[in-house]
Amino acid sequence: MNKYELVYIIDTAVEEEARKALIDRFNGIITENGGTVDKVEEWGKRRLAYAIDYKTEGYYVLVNFSSEASLPLELERNMKINDKVLRYQTIRILERKVGIKPRAPRPQPAAAEAAPAPAAETAEAAPAADAE
Repeated sequence: MNKYELVYIIDTAVEEEARKALIDRFNGIITENGGTVDKVEEWGKRRLAYAIDYKTEGYYVLVNFSSEASLPLELERNMKINDKVLRYQTIRILERKVGIKPRAPRPQPAAAEAAPAPAAETAEAAPAADAE
């Protein structure tokens, strides 16, 4: 089963009871077709980025669900038919499988390597730089 994230915008002219019924209807489509609804977040009324059918506000709903690959097409088909839904978008969430072994810790430098260079070596390097 794949994991999906669905965001859709409902027209604000729809009454609260009808809006709840619409959300339940879309969640029902998911469960009837063998999917599971993991989380439903109602973001509420928000301003749209641009006017859609001369409307500047919409009611946003986010649904996280798991299903087979054919369910998002059926869900989007139902949303396309419904006049109360202004926009919708379904995204498949990719799960990263980490099979990389952890890197071995780097060896610490020895105390002799970390000691500063003797003054004789730095004195010889300085005149060579002046000669150029």
